[in-house]
Amino acid sequence: MGVPLLPVKALDAALRDLPGWTAAAGAISRQFTCASFPDAITFATRIAFDAEAADHHPDLLISHRKVTVTWSTHSEGGVTEKDVAAARATDARFVPSHIRSL
Repeated sequence: MGVPLLPVKALDAALRDLPGWTAAAGAISRQFTCASFPDAITFATRIAFDAEAADHHPDLLISHRKVTVTWSTHSEGGVTEKDVAAARATDARFVPSHIRSL
């Protein structure tokens, strides 16, 4: 058995502690705005390395200075505690004033 899906009440409670994150279609997402396109690529790259180390990978959409990060546990068909933890880690990675270089 895999990681259990979060019940709706637990997901709602988790999102209250994750400003800017929303739930839809079995996933949680947030859009981040970076200072420049290279900063957006740097931020996405940092997320990618963290995700690879955790063997849990988000969907990333980069559009100029904006990076949309979407977490879902695809094998379970929705949001699990792994996704909430990954969202917290993503938030911790986003420090606009420190994002200039890898």
